[in-house]
Amino acid sequence: MQPMTLLGTSDEPSRGAEGGNGQGPAAIDWQAELAAHGPWLRWVIAARTGDRQAVDDVWQEVAVAAVEQRAPIADATRVAPWLYRLAVIQALRYRRRMGRRRRRESAFAEARPMDGGCDEIPIEWLLRKERREMVREALGRLAGKDAEILMLKYYESWSCRRISDQLGISEKAADARLHRARQRLRLELAAFVRDE
Repeated sequence: MQPMTLLGTSDEPSRGAEGGNGQGPAAIDWQAELAAHGPWLRWVIAARTGDRQAVDDVWQEVAVAAVEQRAPIADATRVAPWLYRLAVIQALRYRRRMGRRRRRESAFAEARPMDGGCDEIPIEWLLRKERREMVREALGRLAGKDAEILMLKYYESWSCRRISDQLGISEKAADARLHRARQRLRLELAAFVRDE
């Protein structure tokens, strides 16, 4: 894998052995950082790729890129925004790589017939399923940034403050992005209902 321009390299791969004796900054524990930030970054990847099956593959690329760089950033408080940018870059690379293949697989998955007979399905379950599919399709029509922030807010139940901290943006910017994403989702849902 070729190194990315936003990542730095380290002249001292053994810095972590110094620990807390005051001789320079301690190395970042990437295994712990990846475990801590993995769950929310997976939602970011899912939103950016539009393919849930791709999340594990892209996350593996993110983890490898982070670990291979050893100490790409000196400030441990900037790890979350740095990993966020890395996840976005890797997700975009995946989208470019997979392109048509991903669309064919999605079309095949959506065309697969539902198991069981329609007469046996309770109407409430059917309505919930239809509503979920409508929201999923509307989310799929949104731009990656909009879908990603909605997933972090509603699937992960994050506050605007946490979103702003993890994405490396101001709380006001996170709130504005969330507001715009909600408006765009409403428009997509309204358009979907009109089309039906």
